[in-house]
Amino acid sequence: MDLRYPIGTFDITCPVAPEARPQLIDQIAVAPARLREAVRGLTAEQLQTPYRPGGWTVRQTVHHVADSHMNSYIRLRLALTEEEPVIKPYDEGKWAELVDARTAPVEVSLELLHSLHHRWVALLQSLSDADFRRTFRHPALGLVRLDANLALYAWHGRHHTAHITGLRERNGWQ
Repeated sequence: MDLRYPIGTFDITCPVAPEARPQLIDQIAVAPARLREAVRGLTAEQLQTPYRPGGWTVRQTVHHVADSHMNSYIRLRLALTEEEPVIKPYDEGKWAELVDARTAPVEVSLELLHSLHHRWVALLQSLSDADFRRTFRHPALGLVRLDANLALYAWHGRHHTAHITGLRERNGWQ
């Protein structure tokens, strides 16, 4: 198994059927609770363990999910209020090395994700078919539809939670 992609890779070019959206929104809704459960009971030492050789620590991974999902939520709002906005990407590796990502309690990002996802899901549930066809322009990915971005972030939450649960299983951490 490739420890980088425990649930497989994501292909942003795959079309998203309208009938798949409710399930994807549900995955966004449950992501904070699943991530919280994945780190429940871990010691400070375990939180400082990389999920794979050369990978981020569990702590950095939790903070990365918060960073990434905040960016996605903002991209959604930009795409709903502007015509094909060009979004600003960020260097996730450098963000993961900032002091807060390396040292802050994971609870800070878990609480942030709980509140963020509450708003994100409410907004997603209100969108029409036309809204989901709206786009933003990513400098590296090109034009990204909101339904594709929804699928990406439903995958993203599961992906990083699987990094942590896989590490727990491999190390026998109850």
